[in-house]
Amino acid sequence: MKARSRWARWLPCALLAAGASLFACSGGSSGGASPGDGGGGDTGSGSHDAGAGDSSTGQGHDGGASGPDAGTDATSSGGDAGDAGIVDAGPDTALPGWTLTWSDEFDGPDGSAVDPTKWKHDVGGSGWGNQELEYYTDGTQNAVVQGGTLVITATTEGASQYSCWYGGCTYTSARLLTQGLFSQAYGRFEARVQMPTGKGLWPAVWMLGDDIGDAGWPACGEIDFMETIGTDIGENHGSLHAPNYNPTATYPLPDGGSFADGFHVFAIEWEPGTVRFYVDDTLYETQTKAAVPSGGTWEFDSEPFFLLANVAVGGQWPGSPDGTTTFPQTMKVDWVRVYQKDGTEP
Repeated sequence: MKARSRWARWLPCALLAAGASLFACSGGSSGGASPGDGGGGDTGSGSHDAGAGDSSTGQGHDGGASGPDAGTDATSSGGDAGDAGIVDAGPDTALPGWTLTWSDEFDGPDGSAVDPTKWKHDVGGSGWGNQELEYYTDGTQNAVVQGGTLVITATTEGASQYSCWYGGCTYTSARLLTQGLFSQAYGRFEARVQMPTGKGLWPAVWMLGDDIGDAGWPACGEIDFMETIGTDIGENHGSLHAPNYNPTATYPLPDGGSFADGFHVFAIEWEPGTVRFYVDDTLYETQTKAAVPSGGTWEFDSEPFFLLANVAVGGQWPGSPDGTTTFPQTMKVDWVRVYQKDGTEP
């Protein structure tokens, strides 16, 4: 089965003004997303959940330039483009040829919330465009710093107190985003992650174009660099999503390995006209503007993108959990880092 976009493609929704819900959907629930096209890759991997949530959702940001011909980078804070920052997050973050511009090492006290200067929460149980079953909570209920990692937990515990599009909720989880806090055009974006497992689980670390409020989805662009489902936990999907252009490819762990058994580094290197996808520094996919088919558009130049991290439960791609799925399930994020290619202008 082909994965679905996390920003649903067929939404009977109207974009609202800033400060309200990103989308107001007829009938109180989101329409289904169409399958991802498999152009340029092995499997049609999913674009992310529609912003049919109950809170204002983050609008996208772009990454920083990589490659020998990398172009001008741009970062932004609070949505306005500005000078690219230089971050000192310790010697472990050094990467030859790159300058660290943003990171979260999740090194706060155990039990603390994520840094509010770096992350916001999406909140709600509207289905997020893919008929998902979770309610995304705020605070530390489902997203907490523990042992130097961000732990996002999908669980049944306490879910019935919330209302979802299908009635009383069955699951809770968390969805974090850097909208309005950080964005960058071009560069290397990477995260070290250990995934959950089980039917109905849909973990992801991904990106959206900062202009989503004006352009809408999919014209804002979407980049998914860590995405899988719990019944196929040994295979990562790397995808782009834009109007009439949804290429994807997959990276299977060697020897039948599982991404739930340990941490792995998922990354993209993005420059004008090119996005490269990596797992553990293995290049497995390259998408280029030159390869966009007739009728498609390339939405991955100039505009900054922002970051998101979430664990969805259910939805049209993974299906619903069943008797084989155990809860709670966690996605652990050791760090998220963004770099600018040395020699490029901020």
